[in-house]
Amino acid sequence: MYGVVTRNAEEVRWPEFDRGFYEVKDVTGRSAEPIEDGINMVSCFADNAAADADPSLVPVDDFGRPATRDRPQFDWDFVCPTRTDYREGLLEVIDDCVAASEDVRLDDVGFPRAEYCHCGVCEQAFAESEYDDRLEWRANVVTEFVEEAVDRIPGKTYLTLYPDPYPGHLYERAGLDLEALEELVDEFVVPLYDTQYGTTYWLETIAKGFESALETPFNIELYAVNVDVDDLIHALEVAEAYGDGVLFGYEASNARAALRRRRADEREGKSFGEPSSES
Repeated sequence: MYGVVTRNAEEVRWPEFDRGFYEVKDVTGRSAEPIEDGINMVSCFADNAAADADPSLVPVDDFGRPATRDRPQFDWDFVCPTRTDYREGLLEVIDDCVAASEDVRLDDVGFPRAEYCHCGVCEQAFAESEYDDRLEWRANVVTEFVEEAVDRIPGKTYLTLYPDPYPGHLYERAGLDLEALEELVDEFVVPLYDTQYGTTYWLETIAKGFESALETPFNIELYAVNVDVDDLIHALEVAEAYGDGVLFGYEASNARAALRRRRADEREGKSFGEPSSES
């Protein structure tokens, strides 16, 4: 299965792709109308516009440092997953999505890093909760949000995972309890982005890690913007050996060229087997 991830609605209809993911809300806070013939994507707790409009929404660590894009470890601004009004807004966006198409992908779900969040809302919520362990409480916050979202999604729910399959890391970093989420989510998506894919041993290592960690189907998402077609094909060979599907992010024309060349080579008898350990 091959798919595309795009901000251009017409690209989800290109025949080379078995399915298309369309960004309805991205990390900048930009929004678009959901489409009927694609899987609408919602960036949940990454939102530059919301953070700019109301800085009190931004998670802070125990030193009061915010999870914002002006700090080196963050590429965008985060919103704290405990914020009820913001969560209600997300659920309304999801309602709009399922009114157009029954499948939805939840992107950027969870806390920004292990040291977040220590805002006043989180401090009070944790103190009043049944939990003694802060990581366990955080995981419950995230799982409850996903449960609320899934209850509104009549079709498949896709959930993006940060690309770290090492045991316990997603739980500690983002509050993602894989065991609990596998009961809720139909498929996961793991972005394994590189601007060149000149070497792919790391891609194989991470993909194999998720294959071992998950029982639920997962898709590997490759970055397609300005990547050499031969290198993109090589990355595709590795990804499809482990993932249940391969998606191409944000340059559909390059992805289409890679798939066309791959299929042409196959017709000409070129073999594309499992990647070697030297890939």
